[in-house]
Amino acid sequence: MAALYDFDTAVDRRGTWCVQWDGVADRFGVDGLLPFTISDMDFATAPEVLAALRARLEHGVFGYTTWQQDDFRSAIAHWYATRYGTEIDTGQLVYGPSVLNQLSQLLQMWTGEGDGVVVHTPTYDGFRKAVTGLGRELRGVAVGDWEALERELSRADAKVLVLCSPHNPTGRVWTAAELTRMAELAGRHGVAVISDEIHADFVHEGYVHVPWVRVVGAGSGGGRWAVVSSGSKAFNFPALTGSYGLIGDPADRAEYLRRMETAEGLASPAVLSLTAHIAAYREGGPWLDAVRAYVAGNLAYVAERLAADLPELGWEPPQAGYLAWIDLRAAGVDDAELQRVLVEREKVAIMGGAVYGAPGFVRVNVGCPRGKVERGVEALIRAVRAVGAVR
Repeated sequence: MAALYDFDTAVDRRGTWCVQWDGVADRFGVDGLLPFTISDMDFATAPEVLAALRARLEHGVFGYTTWQQDDFRSAIAHWYATRYGTEIDTGQLVYGPSVLNQLSQLLQMWTGEGDGVVVHTPTYDGFRKAVTGLGRELRGVAVGDWEALERELSRADAKVLVLCSPHNPTGRVWTAAELTRMAELAGRHGVAVISDEIHADFVHEGYVHVPWVRVVGAGSGGGRWAVVSSGSKAFNFPALTGSYGLIGDPADRAEYLRRMETAEGLASPAVLSLTAHIAAYREGGPWLDAVRAYVAGNLAYVAERLAADLPELGWEPPQAGYLAWIDLRAAGVDDAELQRVLVEREKVAIMGGAVYGAPGFVRVNVGCPRGKVERGVEALIRAVRAVGAVR
């Protein structure tokens, strides 16, 4: 029987104003490279989402819109209940144009210029830009270094822990015990927590995402907190814009909404984003399960090829996501020379780890047809062998 969804057939994204394909020269200085870069996928979104968007387009009227309606709120509640076994209070929901915009608003609410914002390293570059762009001090703590985490949280001017759950770029899925420990530390030191859970829907088999709202709901320290997320990462519609969040404190929630509706002038959301979210969370589960399984196959292929050709790396697939975070330090690779060979000789664009504060690593986007993954991995292996200490 034929597969219900086709992820092997490539969709030509060139000429669609696509950052990954059409904007590759902006970062790498050369057009026409095969890209494995920004974290969106080369797959069309779920058919159920496309059908809902077409129906909304047929209506033909696109006036001012409200997100504060039951169709949107109940779809999110349904998703949390069916995917994560977690009941949310829909009265805590808020809306924003993007996860990073929500993060920025919350940082402006909860911190002042020069205050410390704690993050895990390596760090998603969007966090770095948001924090430093607001004049706050970014304070990195290595994933798993609990002593350093408490030390940073205990500093008098530490105001917020920005948690990436699951973690980008490593693909780490935090356990319930780890999240509980973070909540207790944050509560003890009076530090607010902003949990970015946009990668949660892409957790792979054998691992379980625990929403922050469930952690604080279990009485694990609590304190000031917010969750920011979107269906756009898992269902691949970031160009529609749109995200949502949960804010625990009613006064904080009211202040966030005031800022969005008055200071930011964003009272009316993008209607197609609402439409896409509702369809994805109500009907898109089977497609998501299928694309996640396909990506898991891509990651398994990467692991197989690296084990055969670069066994000294000891690479294993991430616990979540479609981003292969690969430590090349054992191969003795010079980052600049590797990038030169990848771009000039292999004609591929792969993100260097220095972007995330981790020289010696690369981040390879495998949210794409298997044939493209094969080309990218073979190019990476050739480049590493060409410039590394191990041939």
